[in-house]
Amino acid sequence: MKTPQPLELRRKQAFGAVRILFGLIWLINTWLQLDPAYSTHFLSSFSADWVSGQPAWIASYGHWTAELVQQLGAQHVAYATIALDAILAISLITGIGLPLLAWVGVIYNLWLWSTVGGFGGPYTQGATDPGTAIIYALCFLFVVCTRSWEGLSLSKTPHRPIYAPAIHTARVLFGILWAVDAFWKWQPYFLTHAVTYLQQALPGEPAWIAAYISFFITIITWAGPVFFGYFAAIIESVIAFYLIIGRGLRWVIPVGIAYSIGVWTTAEGWGAPFLPGATANKGDVLGTTNIYAIAFLFLAVWVYLTPRRKGDG
Repeated sequence: MKTPQPLELRRKQAFGAVRILFGLIWLINTWLQLDPAYSTHFLSSFSADWVSGQPAWIASYGHWTAELVQQLGAQHVAYATIALDAILAISLITGIGLPLLAWVGVIYNLWLWSTVGGFGGPYTQGATDPGTAIIYALCFLFVVCTRSWEGLSLSKTPHRPIYAPAIHTARVLFGILWAVDAFWKWQPYFLTHAVTYLQQALPGEPAWIAAYISFFITIITWAGPVFFGYFAAIIESVIAFYLIIGRGLRWVIPVGIAYSIGVWTTAEGWGAPFLPGATANKGDVLGTTNIYAIAFLFLAVWVYLTPRRKGDG
């Protein structure tokens, strides 16, 4: 097998570093699920599919899935998810078992998104994004597309060239995800109530996080909440547009990372407080938009460590 060139070797190692960072976040999520309340309330979390505002077909699917889980034993299924989470975390950190386990991660997170995540819905007044697990599924797809197990890994799989169309497909899917986010930011309710999402993040937070969020609430209130609402809608639309067309990525990526971390540390309250038995944000995962930043990091390695061709963004 041909030996990778220095730039390609750096790219492999960088992809491996992003994969490990994703694995560490996944490991924290696994640790959060060890709280007994997670398994105790696991079955009730399926009610996300039939809460008010969900379409009838999603409600029917949710009831069918919940019944199946109940027949299998809800706590047994919950323990199985914790075990799978631990396996996925170890695989991401070590590189062992990839890409097979990364594909398992894609399917598993799509299942979580469709059940305890309620397909990201209900998409009614106040909705802002398509849910939590969908971005985790996309990051597992990036793990596959970038062959990230070839760098900083215990895996002994042979080196193979990265299939560029696969990364471009993942990039477009990421852009579509941002477009869905942007669509909800353009809704009148968000434009006029944007600051309330930060205010809702305050209860239960440690004093230093509450002070941090309050600082931004003060700034936004001074600048004008509606102005902030339009700012969020515009910047998410711009990010979506350039991700989909594949141009301007060298400046869109750092903007996307900064914006994602900004949302995570304010509206998501750094992922805290971690409420026993809850799911998604304020529950058994460290956050959502921090995972958007992970996806951007995968793209950053590809864009910045791949030789530029004429017309590249």
